[in-house]
Amino acid sequence: MESSSQSTVFAWLNIESSTSFIAEKQRFSRHNEADYPLNFFRYRILFADLQQTTDSLQQAEFSEVEKWLLSLHLDLSLAIIKRATGLYCLEVCSEQALSNQQVMQVNGISSLELFELSANTPFLNQPGLLVMDMDSTAIEIECIDELAEMAGVGAAVSEVTELAMQGELDFEQSLRARVAKLEGADAQIIQTLCDKLPLMPGLEPMIAELKSHGWRTVVASGGFTPFVNHLKQLLDLDAAFANKLDIDAGRLLGSVSGQVVDAQFKADTVLNCAEQWQIPQGQRVAIGDGANDIPMIEVADFGIAYHAKPKLAQAADVQISKLDLKTLPYLFQQK
Repeated sequence: MESSSQSTVFAWLNIESSTSFIAEKQRFSRHNEADYPLNFFRYRILFADLQQTTDSLQQAEFSEVEKWLLSLHLDLSLAIIKRATGLYCLEVCSEQALSNQQVMQVNGISSLELFELSANTPFLNQPGLLVMDMDSTAIEIECIDELAEMAGVGAAVSEVTELAMQGELDFEQSLRARVAKLEGADAQIIQTLCDKLPLMPGLEPMIAELKSHGWRTVVASGGFTPFVNHLKQLLDLDAAFANKLDIDAGRLLGSVSGQVVDAQFKADTVLNCAEQWQIPQGQRVAIGDGANDIPMIEVADFGIAYHAKPKLAQAADVQISKLDLKTLPYLFQQK
């Protein structure tokens, strides 16, 4: 890596083969991912996609991280973590836990995020289950809001959506209230939106990597079946669950029918899919962004908050706040 070649610690990691290195009286050791030093605290620093950042920004970030490493004055062991999604990831194993101030120093650097790995972190290279929310997690939009805009009732619906996402309204009541405002709209708006559905950055390579390791991937959404079925086909997902919009004579009736996919349904999806595919404990993962995802985040072995509302962020095991979905495989360990 050209940028890191100007930084002594990263040059040692990327170019040299020696097992230890000293810089400014700070000693560093090197380890492989599967052989990290036991009884050390384990952290990973993720850099934004280097292909999308300038050389000067890359070098500034590497330099800042090196200064931070040299300031710790702890026994450290380092490793470069490789994943198919192609981000640059530095694992830092420390003899002592990092302080909140030390963590904030890294997270304050532009386009970097630091994550702590626990001993029970799921294994990437063992079969697992990922259950995803759809709106604002797997895709960049809230489908109900987009449909409402296309139907000319956008402002009225988006206000209710935000209250529901913040956990201020009962989900089923808010769902039915929002859908009611779509009554009479041309059903063609559904296909129009499917044709331009904006996937969340990093979604496709993240799913591909998980599937390459035998993971099952599922969408459980408080949205609507045409959109989750579109994702299921596009990404070759194992299952997809959402609400059924009622349509007659080419018009939306302003109602949904059948089982409502609410917060409890999402949580049950994690448990039911894990049982169906015999996913072992420790390997059941859920990711979402809103209050309606809290039960599935809590029932999963490992819950991820993705650019999330505050209530969900507090409930999750880990938060992805700045980077995209390419980050997710780096939150797991490998044997």
